[in-house]
Amino acid sequence: MERLPGFRDFYPEPLPHTDVWSADARQYIFDKWRTTAKRYGFREYDGPPLEPLELFTTKSGEEIVGQLYNFKDKGDREISLRPEMTPTLARMVAAHERNYKKPIKWFAIPQLFRYERQQKGRLREHFQFNADIIGETDPAADAELIALLIATLRSFGLTADDFVIRLSSRNAWQDFFKHGGGGHAHEYEFFQIIDKLERTPPEETEKKLAVMGFTLAQVTAFIEAGQPTAELDSILQNLAARGLKDFVKIDYKVIRGLAYYTGVVFEAFDRKGEFRAIAGGGRYNNLVKLISGGKVDLPALGFGMGDVVLLELLKARALLPKFDSPMDVYVLVEDEALRAVSLKLIHDLRAAGYAVEYPLTPSKLDKQLKRAQELKVGFTVRAESDAYVRIRNAKTRDEVVAGIADAANHLGKL
Repeated sequence: MERLPGFRDFYPEPLPHTDVWSADARQYIFDKWRTTAKRYGFREYDGPPLEPLELFTTKSGEEIVGQLYNFKDKGDREISLRPEMTPTLARMVAAHERNYKKPIKWFAIPQLFRYERQQKGRLREHFQFNADIIGETDPAADAELIALLIATLRSFGLTADDFVIRLSSRNAWQDFFKHGGGGHAHEYEFFQIIDKLERTPPEETEKKLAVMGFTLAQVTAFIEAGQPTAELDSILQNLAARGLKDFVKIDYKVIRGLAYYTGVVFEAFDRKGEFRAIAGGGRYNNLVKLISGGKVDLPALGFGMGDVVLLELLKARALLPKFDSPMDVYVLVEDEALRAVSLKLIHDLRAAGYAVEYPLTPSKLDKQLKRAQELKVGFTVRAESDAYVRIRNAKTRDEVVAGIADAANHLGKL
């Protein structure tokens, strides 16, 4: 029985095969995401993996249905596995925003699903770090969010030599479009052309732009000038004050293909250009109003960072730690007459916060010692009677005899 295409099995290290993924690496990434977000004052939220299909078509239109795992449930409801988290967030905020002071700073680590062609860096499911700020229009919120993105990537050991945040603005492109004579009916199509500039042959781009009254030379000149708008300049100054100037640059080639972005947009890329975008996001000031049917109108911005590309990048830069067993202690049971005493000892050590392993069934001492060595434990502990234990440092081989009730304290001192 094989797993579905585009989905992953996560195994504990050491991995049995190159075709599986590391559960330890996944947890390492999750821990970094959570720790950094909380340092920036973000609170964790979550929502259901199944949502009404209408939630996603309201945001993205009917064309998104071809990318979804959608079906009718037993209640004859049209539903879908979530392809992204932002619509769920908008729904949740619209329902209860009065209960939270603004700005709302939330993050989530959902598993997302899209039925699309598999390629490097993109599967049919992935985990994603979503961070959003809701209820603030000032560019200071954009700078705060970008600072969080930079801090998150730096927490993995990545530096300004490894990645850059390419900063752009839909507002700047809207001004360019309007001043160039483009009609509103073609604005989104124009954005799509810009979004695909680096992936489309120049002659094809030229033809598409000509239909709208533009030339590729005009577009290229605007991009190369890279003149920041007032809001972008404010963000750059804010980040420079934090010492983060080297991590960002203006790049108007970034426009983000999704229609719901309304202002500042950005993407994180590796400097060597070996991978897809590591993360991307921007302003979406109209989404909460759209999802709530006009009942709640709150500005918002956010970004998403998937685990697939990030993990590939960390592997390529040799920045993943070695995932050893997290066991602290192995309790040896040499005398089966002391197994009951040993079980109580094991329970007490675990209650004190130690990771403890032991032989579930009777086995020879040399086999137990071999297992302790395989687990790379710091200490072995052996009950010598119902009153005393012998604690041994696995590295130095120093030993101490202690009262069984005081074993946890002695381990702490050692």
